[in-house]
Amino acid sequence: MKKGFSKMFRWLFIGLLITFATGYLVSAYPIALAKIFSGASYVIMIIVEFAIAIFFSTRLSKMSVTTAKICYILYSVITGFTFGLIFLVYDLMSIISVFLATSLVFGIFSFIGYNTKKNLSKMSMWLFMSLIAVMIVSVINIFLKSSMLELGISILFIVIFLGYVVFDMKNAESLIEYVGEEKGAIYGAFQLYLDFINLFIELLKFLGKLKDD
Repeated sequence: MKKGFSKMFRWLFIGLLITFATGYLVSAYPIALAKIFSGASYVIMIIVEFAIAIFFSTRLSKMSVTTAKICYILYSVITGFTFGLIFLVYDLMSIISVFLATSLVFGIFSFIGYNTKKNLSKMSMWLFMSLIAVMIVSVINIFLKSSMLELGISILFIVIFLGYVVFDMKNAESLIEYVGEEKGAIYGAFQLYLDFINLFIELLKFLGKLKDD
């Protein structure tokens, strides 16, 4: 395996473990969760997540390895609070099944990204533009409330995040070379973590079973 990739996947596993464990634990306190997501606390969490992501990406080359670890772990914990709602809404076995399905699909596209010889430098721009466009349409659909449009949006999100998996895997080697093995592995894991989480959420919408079902 290419240099640093084993560390990157180790950090990816750690981040996912923290998020899902946090989500499962906080789901045991539904009243507290309801208060968090019905007040200003939720807005604060979203702002903190964005702040961490921006700080992580813009200061990566200058930050220490310890700071990179703190950013990654903190982001994973905060995301875990959001996942508390998932454990309240969806059946546990359904969550596990979708997690395994996501892992399989993620693994296939990671393998493609790892082994491709194509230059994917332009892919980032197209993925970002597509993501912004679909997000705008999803906001519009809040008012339209079209179930068909919502289905199309979810499918497009899945395609986009699978594209990001391929791109981020391909880009990981140059990232590690640029900022060093330790920080490159952590930030590479962070990028793949975001891909996995978003892919999992979209697949859960299709395949997940609600507790009331």
